[in-house]
Order: sequence, then structure tokens, then C-alpha cells
Amino acid sequence: MKNPGKIYFASDFHLGLKTGTPPLDRERKVVRWLNDISSDASEIYLVGDVFDFWWEYRLVVPRGFTRFLGTLASLTDRGIAVHFLTGNHDMWVRDYLSSECGLIIHTSPLTTEFNGRRFHIAHGEGLGSESLAYRFLLKIFRNSFLRALYSSVHPSIGVGIGHWWSLNSRLGKGMRLEFMGEENEDLIKYAGALAGEEKIDYFIFGHRHLEMTFRLKNGSEICFLGDWISQGSFAEWDGTRLSLKTAKY
Repeated sequence: MKNPGKIYFASDFHLGLKTGTPPLDRERKVVRWLNDISSDASEIYLVGDVFDFWWEYRLVVPRGFTRFLGTLASLTDRGIAVHFLTGNHDMWVRDYLSSECGLIIHTSPLTTEFNGRRFHIAHGEGLGSESLAYRFLLKIFRNSFLRALYSSVHPSIGVGIGHWWSLNSRLGKGMRLEFMGEENEDLIKYAGALAGEEKIDYFIFGHRHLEMTFRLKNGSEICFLGDWISQGSFAEWDGTRLSLKTAKY
């Protein structure tokens, strides 16, 4: 049983991305939101792509994000559990965020229970995808040997390559991602298959940059968290109801 208080979910801050709102303005907006919800939050779930690119070396972490990281440390020092689920832009975390900021790191989808309701939480990259090319790319990104090899590159080069890669993605070029219909959305297909195997009341996903909910035929609800590049959407669980909201700043 979780402690009383609200549970908050947000994803796809893409801190550092120079597309959409200015990066520093976006970071300040996220910090204001975290401070606002801290008054009644028992847990906060950051559901991937929190950073637009994060590569953590043994003795070096990316420059910036001072306000954000300081706020996270303050929240966890006050006893608020902050969970960090890795996304495809920030899957290369090691132990810095846990040891310095007190975050609880999850590198795979998480199923948990709040007030008798089962939640399945995941960033969503690759889930339900039939694309062999994309699944192969994710295997490369997650390969421990290749990660160690990349870490041998000087940080100024390694981080520079990461930012270049991000800016050349569809998101970096400012392209909006549209809903493609139930039969074409990988995460809806993934949720439907999982809901057929076990009871899940709510699916929480990032990754798609869609701010919407979708109900499966069995009654399970999917919540796509949207992003903070132009909006500022998040989900709130008050113990009985899940609501999709937008930060008003």
C-alpha cells in the first residue's frame, strides 16, 4: 500500500533540446511544476526522455540542468519518491542520478499498484514495434560493450555527437507526431496484448508526444503523457481517478 498523497506522471521534457520553447525556459517551467506539486505528491514518475541527451561517464556528467537536478535532490531529501524511467534519449544513465539526487532508476517497464489499481508504466520506445531496423538500433544503444567503447571517446566529442544526433531526429527538426489510429499505434497494440495476459487498469506511456487517453475494449485506459516542448502536460492520480492536465505557466 502506497503512502497517502497524489501520484504524478510526466515525460518528454527533452531538457537541453533547442527546439520549441527555449531550453532554459523549459527547465524553469519544469522546476516550477515540480515545486507546485511537491505540496501533495507522495510519488513522482518521470517517464523517459527527461533529458534530450544524457551520457554519463564514470567521472563526468553533461553540463547544465542545475536548477532541475537541485530541485530533484530537494524533493527526495523531503521524502518524496521520484522515479526515473529511462527513455531512448536518456537510457545511458549510471548511478549519478540515484547517488547524487536520490532518484529511483528503472531501465525497463514497471508494473505497480496504487489503491488497488494496477498501473503499467513505460517510456515506450520499441514496445509493440514490428520494425526490425528500429529494434536492432535499440539493441545497439543498449549493448554494454558498445556503451563502454563509446565512453572511451572524450566527453566533448561524445556529447557533441549525441546532440547532433538528437537535432537531426524528427523531433529536433520540429516535426509534430500525429495519432495514427488504433491499428497503427505500436503502444496500443502492446497494451492490448499485455491486457489480454494480465489485469492492468492503467497504462502510462511517454515517447509518442501525444497528449491523450485511449480506452481498450476490456476497459483498460491508456494515458499518453504528451511532452513539454510546447505544452507541459502531465497525469495526476488522486487515489480514485487519473486525470490528464496541463501546467498553466
